Amino acid sequence: MALDTWLIKVKTAISHSIDSILPVPKLTKKSNVGVLAFEIAGLMTKLLHLWQSLADKNIIRLKNESISLEGVRKIVSNDESFLLGLACAEMVETLRFVAKTLCRISEHCNDSNLRSFDRLFNEFADSGHDPHGWVLNLKDMEAKNKRMDRYVTLTSSLYREMDELSIVENGLRKLMSQSCEHEHSIKEQKMVDLQQKILWHKQEIKQLKQRSLWSRSFDTVTLLLVRSTFTVLARIKLVFGLSHGCMYPPSLSRSLSASATVYPSENNPDSYNFVPGQLKFCKQEVNIDSHKGFFDSNKKLLKPPDSTLGAAALALHYANLIIVMEKMIRSPQLVGVDARDDLYSMLPSSIRSSLRARLKGVGFSASDPVLAGEWRDALGRILGWLSPLAHNMIKWQSERNFEQQNLLPKTNVLLLQTLYFANREKTESAITELLVGLNYIWRFEREMNAKALFNGFLNLKSSGM
Repeated sequence: MALDTWLIKVKTAISHSIDSILPVPKLTKKSNVGVLAFEIAGLMTKLLHLWQSLADKNIIRLKNESISLEGVRKIVSNDESFLLGLACAEMVETLRFVAKTLCRISEHCNDSNLRSFDRLFNEFADSGHDPHGWVLNLKDMEAKNKRMDRYVTLTSSLYREMDELSIVENGLRKLMSQSCEHEHSIKEQKMVDLQQKILWHKQEIKQLKQRSLWSRSFDTVTLLLVRSTFTVLARIKLVFGLSHGCMYPPSLSRSLSASATVYPSENNPDSYNFVPGQLKFCKQEVNIDSHKGFFDSNKKLLKPPDSTLGAAALALHYANLIIVMEKMIRSPQLVGVDARDDLYSMLPSSIRSSLRARLKGVGFSASDPVLAGEWRDALGRILGWLSPLAHNMIKWQSERNFEQQNLLPKTNVLLLQTLYFANREKTESAITELLVGLNYIWRFEREMNAKALFNGFLNLKSSGM
């Protein structure tokens, strides 16, 4: 008996000594993303949109339509290499923004590799090194996209249901605070109806939380985003010829059809023809600074030159100015003196000076219908190429304001299609021309109206006599 007691004591002592040397590892529970589901759904939408932008048909559209807009060629640039460089730089910058947010989300992961996403992604961007094989082939990427799209749809539905629940609950609280002694039964019925709606919304929310991103773990969601982010960057580099010899899954290369890739022609290295190969830049190739890296080097391309509206912080203001003039030119007979004065107050000093110089020596009479017709045609031609850039500027800006507040951002307009990179001198010259023409047809319409009123008065007077 004494021997058994002694053996138990020895066993316990040995066990305690081993435990002190080798502590039992703590089991970490994988946490779900919860309310961050809405921000993550926004990142997924950006990645899905970027991937679609890099599809064959959209690369063809970029080459044939986006950079070929008449307004872009007139006041932004007619250098295809420069314009393609801007398109590439904007896509890369959007992806960098996604990666920056994803880096913060990855800090919640248990997987140490995922927590190192920021370092690994920058290494991949600079050198193409992908130690964990996160770049997907085309088939796997399409499957991941379908999965992300489903998550986004469910999370969007969850967002709407929670918003509607909040509205109904506020309505119930407001109803309960009201005192209506004469309609007590009606109030009770309304309260019952609202409580039923609240119950239904809560049940719907519970189901959507289970099916959407809300109940997914940080590791699961982050890995999905990480692999998609790596693959989108690989695709951008492949399409725009920035791969620098990096090896990507063969299907990424095979997915580029002959009509969706561009390569400099032999006779003119600055021109581009649709032939099998990559989309390469001669003048605008992104040279990676070893001290700054791929993303910082790329970001320099989006800095507008000093001669542009973007550098002068006038792009949005001029876009609004052009849209106001467009409405006035369409209906000059509806433009009053106050509206005309308001338009003039919007003009910066540089345009006011050029307008005064153009109007110097112009007579007060504007009664020539032929000249008025010629001005209308001229203004129509100018607005034909200038107006799309102005509207694109408003849309580009509003989409980014929308992104900060909404779950599902979409960026369909590229910065090169706006007034941001437009040459200031050329843009102001076009605006001045619009103002001179508007001044003439506005005065012409007023003279014609005054003449019609005067003739009408004479006819009434003669008929009365």
